[in-house]
Amino acid sequence: MYVTLSAEPMSFHTPSVIQPPCTQSKPLVQRQFKSGAYLYHEGDDATNLYEVVSGVLRLTRVLENGKRQVIAFGLPGDIVGFPNGTRHHTDCDVLSSAEIVIYKRRVFEAGESDPETHQRLLRAALREISAMQDHVMMLARKSAMEKIASFLLVLSQRTGAPIGNYATFSLPMSRADIADFLGLTIETVSRTFTILRKSKTIALGTPQTVLVLDLDALIDASQADT
Repeated sequence: MYVTLSAEPMSFHTPSVIQPPCTQSKPLVQRQFKSGAYLYHEGDDATNLYEVVSGVLRLTRVLENGKRQVIAFGLPGDIVGFPNGTRHHTDCDVLSSAEIVIYKRRVFEAGESDPETHQRLLRAALREISAMQDHVMMLARKSAMEKIASFLLVLSQRTGAPIGNYATFSLPMSRADIADFLGLTIETVSRTFTILRKSKTIALGTPQTVLVLDLDALIDASQADT
């Protein structure tokens, strides 16, 4: 998951259950991972690709100055693990218990998988490149409020569930994760959440649960200077 500059209308929906197709030549491996588990580390041989069926993943790197950068979050429907050459260029750990479909990369690259699976993985790789470019533009152009509002909108659209006239979604990532993802400080993230809460744009059932009270206001906050 990246926060992009997409101008598509926002709407909340309950995510559908992902049903990855069975390959003709190789069976899929589907596994459960507990919170805190690592799928891979930076520098590991990139032998697999991973499709998120449920749960949330976190992709991070430690920079030369020792600071951590959150590169992306893996949400249901995302495929992660595309390598830099033959090795992974990030760490990938599980933020909330996840069900993952594992693909052998060599099968994909050799064209041994069925055409449908091959095309799905190819489209996922192209989406990641496009979304990454949009995310970089967003980091350079948007204010702190716009970044956080955009982040909440993407999460709500991808994982939100309606409750009457409102919508709710889980926020398994910490304020530090959000700060490292959006290029902000933890204090700025917390202050911006407080502003959104006091304006009755959102409510926080718990620090990890968000209720969107005013969708139009959240959209406006994400586009204030665009």
